[in-house]
Amino acid sequence: MKSPLLSLPGAVPAEAPDEGVAAHYGDLFREQRALADGSGFVDLSHRGVLAVSGPERLSWLHLLITQHVSELPPGQATEALILSAHGHIEHALYLVDDGETTWIHTEPGNQGALLAYLESMKFFYRVEVADRTAELAVVHLPAGSIAEVPADTVVRETPQGRDLFLPRADLESFAAVTGPAVGILALEALRVEAHRPRLGLETDHRTIPHELGWIGTAVHLQKGCYRGQETVARVHNLGKPPRRLVFLHLDGSEVHLPPHGTPVRLAADGEEGRQLGFVTTSARHHELGPIALALVKRNVPVDAALLAGNTAAAQEVVVEP
Repeated sequence: MKSPLLSLPGAVPAEAPDEGVAAHYGDLFREQRALADGSGFVDLSHRGVLAVSGPERLSWLHLLITQHVSELPPGQATEALILSAHGHIEHALYLVDDGETTWIHTEPGNQGALLAYLESMKFFYRVEVADRTAELAVVHLPAGSIAEVPADTVVRETPQGRDLFLPRADLESFAAVTGPAVGILALEALRVEAHRPRLGLETDHRTIPHELGWIGTAVHLQKGCYRGQETVARVHNLGKPPRRLVFLHLDGSEVHLPPHGTPVRLAADGEEGRQLGFVTTSARHHELGPIALALVKRNVPVDAALLAGNTAAAQEVVVEP
């Protein structure tokens, strides 16, 4: 779904998985600094939006997701995962309840599969699930923003800022009074700096929550049964995940950033060495320079110098080995 804000001056369209919104509006570092200072907004209107209503919505969702939401207070933001029977991550949900409806935003294009799964699990519960992507657009205001939020807007507030569920028809008028517009690349750079994982980038078909540091933020360890819980409990209590997320400082002399999927190896072994992981997201940061997240084997030494493709990389621990 193409955003009308791509018509703003300087807008450069983003590439997968963020097609439909702007990568930037002409000055990537200025836009990052604006977000870090609490000004501007990010158009996330390409994200999927679902609404879950009905008197049993929270108790029903509680049975399906990794987060404790049976008594979620109105206005309190949370995030959750849906796992496979083997504990692999299938969906990431960003939720808030307004007292009558639970609002969820999820990765672009993922709302159809998520809706189908939720519909298949309704059984006799008094719940209704609807895809509201065509009507509502997600807009992000950074932490510290003093921008005015339109009346009756559903707001999901987190330490990183506020996600607004705006009527899609109001996007352009909101942008006119709330600017400057900030592209998705600036938000992604700050996400990488904060070591926050994203479904489809930091995950593959076999990722479990422990590998990415999603235990605690998206996975509640004291709640009841849900699909994949056995794997979560077993790894938490008895073992270690096979891989771990790391943060990389990349060699700033390289012109190109290593793209998603770039092999990660020990620098001592060179470019022909054994692959130990892969780059998940890379970005250019306004203060740190080129940075990345990567998923590597758990036993990679935490002090080892690495290569991301042919780019030298120094690692910082995100998930303990």
